[in-house]
Amino acid sequence: MEILLVGSGSALPEKIVSNDDLAKIVDTSDEWISTRTGIKERRICEKESLSALSTLAAKRALDAAKVDAEDIDLIVAGTTTADKSFPGCACEVQAGIGASHAVCFDVSAACSGFVFALHSAECMMRAGGYRSALVLGADAFSRVLDWSDRSTCVLFGDGAGAVVLKAKESERVVDGILGTKLGSDGSRGDSLVREAFGENPYVKMCGQEVFKFAVRTVPEVIDQALERANITKKEVDWYILHQANERIIQSVAKKLEEAMEKFPMNLSKVGNTSGASVAILLDEEIRSGRIQKGDVLVLSGFGAGLTWGATVIKY
Repeated sequence: MEILLVGSGSALPEKIVSNDDLAKIVDTSDEWISTRTGIKERRICEKESLSALSTLAAKRALDAAKVDAEDIDLIVAGTTTADKSFPGCACEVQAGIGASHAVCFDVSAACSGFVFALHSAECMMRAGGYRSALVLGADAFSRVLDWSDRSTCVLFGDGAGAVVLKAKESERVVDGILGTKLGSDGSRGDSLVREAFGENPYVKMCGQEVFKFAVRTVPEVIDQALERANITKKEVDWYILHQANERIIQSVAKKLEEAMEKFPMNLSKVGNTSGASVAILLDEEIRSGRIQKGDVLVLSGFGAGLTWGATVIKY
């Protein structure tokens, strides 16, 4: 069986917050932020709910795939900032698009959320019973930031992305999802944490620890996913990485001995959108025409947990 990626969509809030805007509320500057992260501005939910953004991204993905919502039988959303503790984001999207036949649930893996959600949907489809799936990555970290903490408030933005997967009977897997590798290390969870309850329910991060973790682990998991997919680096057209930090992406490219031209980035305009970042960038690259049918893609997310993962897809 092949699990094909047949459509994508994304959505961003209207409000733009620039580095100069942040310099008015914390001790920072455009130069300080952009040279350390590559971020110039980000989108922040002011009037939009996360479920509304996710629903819009889902509708755009369905339109691109030419799939009716009633034909979707599985919805998986990677998010840690849903509007409500319950019902989950996936259920709210189900209601928003009218996918009355879908089984829906959320996956909590922070910035790895979309990659984890994608693999969850793939495995359920391969197990049988699910033919068409909607997979989302969506987060609104603006709700969980301490806006007086310049080490975190300058990094994150809000947004949602979605893809549609379809199962196709085939004796050989030559298209679609070719291989995935995931990983977790709860012993290092304190490097990036947000308490669910208590007096300080904001994101706290040890930036240096996260940086070291990412530049070491991401190249390793990409190599492992490529091995599972029986694909060489020379065959890869695009690396769609979690948009955490420009320096991390540059370091990963260097360790993989791959050209930066294979690593598109959008974090200068949207910041780190956590679980949404891979899905948003993927959609932007498809819609721009840079990603073409037949291209080999590596999607990789990494973040709190600690969690990480990579998926190889022939688009």
